[in-house]
Amino acid sequence: MKTGLQIGDVWVPGRVLTAPMTGITDLPFRRLACRLGAAYVATEMVASAELARGRPDVVRRAAVGDGLPLTVIQLVGRDPAIMAEGTRMAEQAGADIIDLNFGCPAKEVTGSACGSALMRTPDLACRLMEAAVKATSRPVTVKMRLGWDDAHRNAAELAKRAEAIGIKAVTVHGRTRQQFYTGRADWVAVGEVKAAVGIPVIVNGDILNAEDAREALKQSGADALMLGRGVYGRPWLAAHLERALADGTVLDEPGVDARLGIVLAHLDASIDFYGMPLGLKMFRKHLGWYVEQAPWPADPLDRRAAKSHLCRLDEASDIKRELTALWLNVTLSGNSAVEIKSQLVEAGKA
Repeated sequence: MKTGLQIGDVWVPGRVLTAPMTGITDLPFRRLACRLGAAYVATEMVASAELARGRPDVVRRAAVGDGLPLTVIQLVGRDPAIMAEGTRMAEQAGADIIDLNFGCPAKEVTGSACGSALMRTPDLACRLMEAAVKATSRPVTVKMRLGWDDAHRNAAELAKRAEAIGIKAVTVHGRTRQQFYTGRADWVAVGEVKAAVGIPVIVNGDILNAEDAREALKQSGADALMLGRGVYGRPWLAAHLERALADGTVLDEPGVDARLGIVLAHLDASIDFYGMPLGLKMFRKHLGWYVEQAPWPADPLDRRAAKSHLCRLDEASDIKRELTALWLNVTLSGNSAVEIKSQLVEAGKA
């Protein structure tokens, strides 16, 4: 049976989506995740005003790569006219779907009356949605939170207005802005949004494994789910959860050799895309997460020692050599943190 999600005139060939994340879902990551089986990986959050001005680093965030199964560009902003222009540019760049950010809780975003601050100004949020929908032939979606705080949970009301405007799907993170990422995501509350609208609703927040995925869909009644921090160091997670939802098969994490190959491929892709030294700088956060998620003994000192050393290296060739030596040796022998440091030193001499 064919499973997926219809968003406007776009068929998403799966129900496990990957969220737009600044500094994370750049083109190298999106290509890698899609190669590993992800059906939907959004761009980083793109400021509509800076995109319209053609600021190079912002244009790069919206980069559309050949061979991706689907391109979703997320825009953030507060000016309807500029949002319309950003939307037109996103369509011209090749976006299949254009997503509007009403959910980012970061102070630098909400302080500019953008992101989840728009949950406090629903009339402005609606003008932004109207401007985007009128500016493009592509489906427009919205990612939001439950509300600004517990006293103002207005996600269901805003979603109804969004549907009337012509928004084709909404994603709801099961927290308020004031919660940031504390506590647990309220998947049941996302169900209130699902009950209020006829367009697809996507549940987001605290989905890290197959059990979480099933429970989030059950409690919310949502049509699909969206992964966020769960993909840190695990770009294969969307594909694995897709399989679990489709036929109940819970796949093992990639083996030692396969996982090392993923890390090295990601490093090469980052350097190819950004050049040096920026490519290495952009990769370091991913390197840290790969080490944290590595199939090594549980002692956190092991990981801390390796992560600290590897993220200080300034040459890609050094990282490849030392990471490979460390990865295989530690996996096979289960050494202590002291021995790991010794291995790193020896690898550096090789």
